[in-house]
This record gives sequence, C-alpha cells and structure tokens, in this order.
Amino acid sequence: MLTLWTRVVQAAFIFLTTESIGVLLDPCGHISPESPVVQLGSNFTAVCVLKEKCMDNFAVNADNIFWKTNHATVPKEQYTVINRTASSVTFRDVSSLNTQLTCNIYAFGQIEQNVYGITIISGLPPEKPKNLNCIVNEEKNMMCQWDPGRKTYLETNYTLKSEWATEKFADCKAQRDTPNSCTLDYSPVYFVNIEVWVEAENALGNVTSDHINFDPIDKVKPNPPHNLSVRSSEELSSILKLAWINPSIKSFLRLKYSIQYRTKDASTWSQIPPEDTSSTRSSFTVQDLKPFTEYVFRIRCMKEDGKGFWSDWSEEASGITYEARPSKEPSFWYRIDPSHTHGYRPVKLIWKTLPPFEANGKILDYEVTLTRWKSHFQNYRVNDTKLTVNLTNDRYIATLTARNLVGRSDASVLTIPACDFQAAHPVTDLKAFPKDNKLWVEWTAPAESVNKYILEWCVLSDKSPCIPDWQQEYGTVHLTYLRGNLMESKCYLITVTPVYADGPGIPESVRAYLKQAAPSKGPTVRTKKVGKNEAVLEWDQLPVDVQNGFIRNYTILYKTAFGNETAVNVDSSHTEYTLSSLTSDTLYMVRMAAYTDEGGMYGPDFTFTTPKFAQGEIEAIVVPVCLAFLLTTLLGVLFCFNKRDLIKKHIWPNVPDPSKSHIAQWSPHTPLRHNFNSKDQMYSDGNFTDVSVVEIEVNDKKPFPEDLKSMDLFKKEKNSTEGHSSGIGGSSCMSSSRPSISSGDENESGQNTLSTVQYSTVVHSGYRHQVPSVQVFSRSESTQPLLDSEERPEDLQLVDNVDSGDGILPRQQYFKQNCSQHETSQDISHFERPKQVSSVNEEDFVRLKQRQISDRISQSCGSEQMKMFQEISTADVFGPGTEGQVERFETVEMEAAIAEGMPKSYLPQTVRQGGYVPQ
Repeated sequence: MLTLWTRVVQAAFIFLTTESIGVLLDPCGHISPESPVVQLGSNFTAVCVLKEKCMDNFAVNADNIFWKTNHATVPKEQYTVINRTASSVTFRDVSSLNTQLTCNIYAFGQIEQNVYGITIISGLPPEKPKNLNCIVNEEKNMMCQWDPGRKTYLETNYTLKSEWATEKFADCKAQRDTPNSCTLDYSPVYFVNIEVWVEAENALGNVTSDHINFDPIDKVKPNPPHNLSVRSSEELSSILKLAWINPSIKSFLRLKYSIQYRTKDASTWSQIPPEDTSSTRSSFTVQDLKPFTEYVFRIRCMKEDGKGFWSDWSEEASGITYEARPSKEPSFWYRIDPSHTHGYRPVKLIWKTLPPFEANGKILDYEVTLTRWKSHFQNYRVNDTKLTVNLTNDRYIATLTARNLVGRSDASVLTIPACDFQAAHPVTDLKAFPKDNKLWVEWTAPAESVNKYILEWCVLSDKSPCIPDWQQEYGTVHLTYLRGNLMESKCYLITVTPVYADGPGIPESVRAYLKQAAPSKGPTVRTKKVGKNEAVLEWDQLPVDVQNGFIRNYTILYKTAFGNETAVNVDSSHTEYTLSSLTSDTLYMVRMAAYTDEGGMYGPDFTFTTPKFAQGEIEAIVVPVCLAFLLTTLLGVLFCFNKRDLIKKHIWPNVPDPSKSHIAQWSPHTPLRHNFNSKDQMYSDGNFTDVSVVEIEVNDKKPFPEDLKSMDLFKKEKNSTEGHSSGIGGSSCMSSSRPSISSGDENESGQNTLSTVQYSTVVHSGYRHQVPSVQVFSRSESTQPLLDSEERPEDLQLVDNVDSGDGILPRQQYFKQNCSQHETSQDISHFERPKQVSSVNEEDFVRLKQRQISDRISQSCGSEQMKMFQEISTADVFGPGTEGQVERFETVEMEAAIAEGMPKSYLPQTVRQGGYVPQ
C-alpha cells in the first residue's frame, strides 16, 4: 500500500513539473525582428507584441510594457504604444556591437515579468577589396593578395575568382585567419592571360573588387642563384671573381642580376651598378676593391624586362683580395728620456701599426734610418713598433718605412731637434667634447705651415701613472676624434703638438670626458675656524678617480638639531666657505655635495658647535677689569702714600717711650733708660709694687714666647707686692688701686668703646747704677689699641683659686692700666684684687670669686682655644727677700663710659730685656 502511494506522488510531481515547464516555455509575447543585424550608426526599432492569454492572466496591456538593454531600463521617451497589445522602442545611432534587448511587464501592477528578449548584432558592410595582385613563385602555384579594407565586426567571406576567356576555374575561399590572400589550387599556364577578382560578403551586404587580367609569366618570382663562390687574382690586388648557378627557369626565361658586397666588418652593403648585370650570366668580376681586404657578397635575379619579382638573396660568400704595397706611411713620433748621460740622450722612437686597408698585406718588418746633421746615417730593421737609441745632443733626421710581401711604404720623416732647440707656435682655441659616443678634439691651426699634428691622451688617476696613447693627423686637419678604446667617467688629458719642418712646436693640453657621471663619493667637510656667529668650513678637492666628471659646483646643507635645512652653492674653484649668521652655543649638522653635469653625491655628515663667546670677547672683558683693578690699586697706593701720616695716626699711633714719661718729673730716681740685656742688672734687691695684669690661659704643652719669659721674674713676688700695691694705673693718677674686669662686663664694654690703657715698665734698679731706696715705676701715656684676644673677654680666663697655691693655671701676663679711670668706676665692671689690703671684707670677696667661677664654667665650651701660660718664678731674680712669695698677674680690662667722652684702648705690654715692646 505504501509503495502504491509513493508511485502516485511521484507521478503527480512529474505531471505538475511538466505543466510548469510548459507554461514557462510558452512566452507571453515576442519581439520583432527576432535576430536583427544592425549597421553601426544607424537607427533601429523593435516591437513587442503581447498574447491575449497573458494579458488576461496578468491583467496587463501594452501600456505596462517597459524595455531594457543589458539590464538597464530604456527611457520611456523612446517608447511608442501601437495598440493595446503592441509597444515599440526606437534606438538612434546604434554604437554598441552586441546588445541584449528585453521586453518586460509589471504583472498585477507590481511584479516585474520578462516577456521576451533578443540580441542586437551591429557591424559594418564589407568594403571593396583593393590592390589585388598575384605572384607566381617558381615551381609553385599562383597566390593572389588584396587589401580587404576596414574591419566589419561581422563574419565576412572573401572569395577569389579566376577565369580564362573561355573557362572558369574553381573559387578560392580565403581562410578566416588570412582574409587578405588565397592560393589557387591549380598550376598556372604561362603565356596565356587570366582574369582574377575578389568578392566580399556579410549580413549587411556584398561587394566585388576590380578585375585584373595578366599573363602568369609576368608574375613570376624566380628562385635565387645558388653555389656562389669568390676567388682573388694574383695579377690585380683590387679585384675578386664571382661565380654562381642560375635557377632552372633560366631555360625559358631571360634574367638580370643584382650583386651587393661589403667588407667583413662593415654593416652597409655596396651595390654593383645595375647596367653591369642586366643580362643572363653565371659569373662576374668585381673591381676597385682594396688590397688584402676580405669582402662578403650576395646575389639575386629576376625577369630581364623587369616584369615580375626579384628572387630572394642567395647565401653569402666571402673572399680576400691579393696583397699590394702599403698605401700610406706609418705614423711616426718620439719621446726623449729626461735622464741621460753626459753628451748622450736616450730617444725612444715609436710608430703605429698600419690598419689593414692601408697596410695592403701583412707587414713583415720596419726599417728605421737615423741621419745625424751633415753626417753619416744608421739603419735599423725592427719587427716591433718601437726603437730606443742613444743620440748625441745634435739634430737628427729619422725616417720609417713598412714592408710587406709586395713592397715598402712611403717614408715617414721625423726631425729630432738638438738639445738647445726652442719650441714655439702652439695651436690655439684647443677644446674637446663628446659627440656620437666619440671624443672629438678641435683646435685652431697656427699661422705657420704645419707638417702634421700629434695627439696624445692618457687617463688621469691618483693611483696610477699617466700612460699616453697617441695618433697622428695631417697638417690640414683641425677637427678629429680620438681613435682608441676610451672609457666613460674617466678624465682624459689630451695634448696637441704641431710638428714643423724643423721640429715640434709647443704642446697644448685640455681635459675631457667621453661621458660624465655623478661623483662616486662626496667631499668630506671639516671646520677650519669656528666663531660665535660664523664658521669657516674647508674641504679637499675630490680625487680625480671619484669625480667622474667636471665638478661644476658644491652645495653645502646645514641646519640645527630642530631647525630647517639651509642650502648654499659654492663655486667649484673654492675649497673653503664661511657660514655666517650662526647662533652661538648651538650644534650644527653639515653635509656637502659635489655636482657634475650628470648629478651629485653627498659626503658624510659633520657636526660642530659654535662657542658661547667670540674669540677675544672674554679677554675684552677681563683685560679692562684687570687694568681698572690695577689702576684702582695704584691710585689707592698713591693715596695711602700721600696720606700716610693721617693713616698712621688712626691705624699705627706712636707709642711713647716710658723712659720719657712725665713720671720722671716726680720720680727723682727714674732711670733714663732700661737695660735688661744683662741678667746681673735685674732688680735683685727691690720689691714690686702692686701690679694689675691680663691673664690668658694657654695650653700647657705650648712653650712661652720670648716676650713673656721675662715675666717669670715676677712669679714669686706676689706676697711682697700685695702689701705695697697701690695699682700702677691708679698710682700714676694719684688714685687707689684698680680692680679687675669680669669676663661678662668686659665683653660688652669691649664691643662698644675703646679704653685708654697705660703702659708701665717696672724699674727694679737704681738710676745709672745707683741703688734706689724704694721701688719705682714709670708711666706711659700711650693709647695703643689692645690685641684681639684682649678685646674678646670670652677668650680670657680668671684665676681659679686665689687663696690656694695649688691648681693655679699657667697664664700669660699683660700689663694694663688706666690713668684717667677713677676708682669710683667700680660700678661699671667687676675687679679682682687678690689678697690686697682694702675695705672689701672677706665675705664680699667670696661672692665675687663664686661669680667668676660660674662665668668661666659657662664659657668652657667656647674657650677651647684659650691659651695657658705658666707662672714664672721670680725668686731667683729678685733675691731672698721675695722667696716663698708668688706674684700673680691678673687680667684687668677697663672700660670708660662713652658719655664721659673718654677714649679707650687696649694693648698688652710685656717686659723684655732692653726696654718695652708694644703689641
């Protein structure tokens, strides 16, 4: 059952498919004409007719028809509705060769439906064939050719027709690939005329060519002569004999010939005159040829009356003419070696080998004859092209001849002048230029008669010497080219020397290139001098081996790291150039190119940096400053010299001599001078009065200065002087003893005012070797400023322990006193008076010492540089009366109030042998 239903379904599918295909194969209309062929440029109209059935099924009519060409809709302006079933479209000036044209409708008003389609084929009708001609190749059938004319773009048939007057021959149809020729199938019959024409036909029409009538014998093309041979003649060196075999058509046809020849190396042919070969023959003698020269020949033939066609050329044949005497003398020249022995000079004679067309045979040898002026001659036979001989300094005449198998050439004569010969009369306007791949040389001849010219040339190179080549020209020549193997991109040095009857003239030289090229490499630039705003660049000329042409100019390109590149052109004669308007302290990049007529080449890049200052600019600043400084210094020195008294008064005041002090007026025992030169004159039996001193602690390890050693005399006199102390300064002013100044107050007062310090020398001996009954001292009125250590109280140290002899620090003693300071000035500063008889009680003294100790401890961090001096024992100096007693010199610093107008000065004073020393 399932199988039956399957078969039914398949049958139904086949039936429906068949019905559908049948509907598709039955179009709804058609286009007329069905297969149109249209001439290019003409008008064409097509009509589409709809069937009634389709019009009913799809509810359309002719108004619903639209046209397409190659799937592009045709504009409706070209439509024409003929009736409800037909619509036409018109195309004007058809230009497309093959066009697809379709008729279409919109079914149910919106569905596009193709009704019918055709292909429009367009082309041109055939033109009349022209230039019809026929040729009868020997032993072959006749072939005719014609010009078919323009291309038709359609399938066109060409038919060659022929006939006799009484008989027609079979047509010859041209092949599609060769529509312009056709070969007849039958052999031609000579001496009977035949008529021939061509017919051309395609879908757009047909046409016939003109008829031609001819005898086939007048259209014959013979076969070429064969077995051509050439042989020379020993009698004459200028002839060659040719021989050949004629074609077989010669038996009933008279022929004429064309003979051509050339030398073996030539490319053009020479023609034998036609009148010499206008009759039938099988040999010919060619004359006026060059001796000992190889020639190549060829030959062809045709009908004697000139009707028909020339045969093809025969195979080439060659032959060599016989030798003859050389037709020209060899080119002859000489060179003199500059190194020569006394009385003799080596002369090298050179000559050129004769070319074959001048040698006229094989050169066997050369004969050279040297004739000394008015003397005998010498002969040389040479197989080479040079000869070196040693000649005297006299004038010589040299002759040269070349010999072959037939004979000798004419002699070439050369005059070798004497050593004292002065050359003259050079050529002028010498120039060289390339043309037609040759290097031409041109010059203007001298006014004098010239026998010949010698042209020499060589390749200039920095790596190899200049090896010259040369050639000789007649004296009438002023333009020629160099006959040699010249190379491109090489520089040639060309020299032209005129040769006169008595010897050579002055040579002239010029450089030239056969063909120039761009340089192989560019120049290497470097800096010669670099300034703030300019730089001098220099470079070397390129070696001639890499120039490859004449350097016309140089181009310098320079720029900064971020700037635009600037180009400068420099003449080729320069080797340096100055770049100006540069920026100081800037890096510049430079590259340089050399240019010939054919291009340029850049050299390597180069960089340089401009300096920040120009040369001499720093000197221009420093030198005036130094001169101004020196001038200022000199003016200052001169000013100081002129004002030396005023400067000395303020800076180095005179310190009065204590021996001349006013104390001598009230101290009758004052000595006129102090003498401490002898230790025996020290005050052995006297006592000191109370003395106030400046005490500065020093390092125990440092030795005492010489100035302070004498103060050791007072070390043991402390107890004896304490009872009599009234203060040197105070005594001089009839006042009580002066107290010491504390370190705290001393710093303040030292910074604000100057103190007047009296200098005293303690006198411990009598006047003029007299023994004084009492101790005396002298007073000074000096106002010398104190040392820096005195004006800085932080550098001073007070006595650690007054009562105890133990732990006394070493000190350096300086005398200090103030003659104008009243003893009531104790309120200004604190003083220290150890063990003096005064109204100060012991309790006040203890408080004073405690304060001094606390001040010293507070300044201990800044007093590392305080100097410590040892106490010097004076027991041995002052005698037994002072034994056991120690004199301590205390630091005293006085400050006078600015309001009182009292000047201050500080100066340490030490006792020396022989007098006082201000510090």
